[in-house]
Amino acid sequence: MTSPRRATRPGDRSLLESPWLAALLALVVVGLAAAIVLPGLLGVGGPTATPTLGAARSPTPPPAAPTFLRPTPSPQPSFTAYVVRPGDTLNSIAKQFHTTARSIAWWSRGVHPSLDPESPKYQPNRLEVGWILQILPGTEVDENNPPSPAA
Repeated sequence: MTSPRRATRPGDRSLLESPWLAALLALVVVGLAAAIVLPGLLGVGGPTATPTLGAARSPTPPPAAPTFLRPTPSPQPSFTAYVVRPGDTLNSIAKQFHTTARSIAWWSRGVHPSLDPESPKYQPNRLEVGWILQILPGTEVDENNPPSPAA
């Protein structure tokens, strides 16, 4: 046996069954979702941003944080130590490191006095196997301002 259905009239529906209320709730949900999601997708302020009426919104950059770091100086070129091998000449070594033979002599004169261009005993063609020469690759010495001899 089935229970008798209660007869309903159009005016007897509950408030929750109203299509108008369902449409209103849907609009509120969609509006809230748009207010929260769209600003993040568009890259503009979030739900707490206050829109300006009648004016175009331009994004304002965040204030620059003060920095108290000192700038780092540019690194100075570093020397390369080259060990003389049989058959090496200052010219062949200079070509290999994109510099000049005289520059290598200036940089290495503190350790090898026979390479001192200012010395009367200057012998650029006298290299011994095993000597360690100081080289700045890709750099040439200014003859008017030569470096001081290194120990």
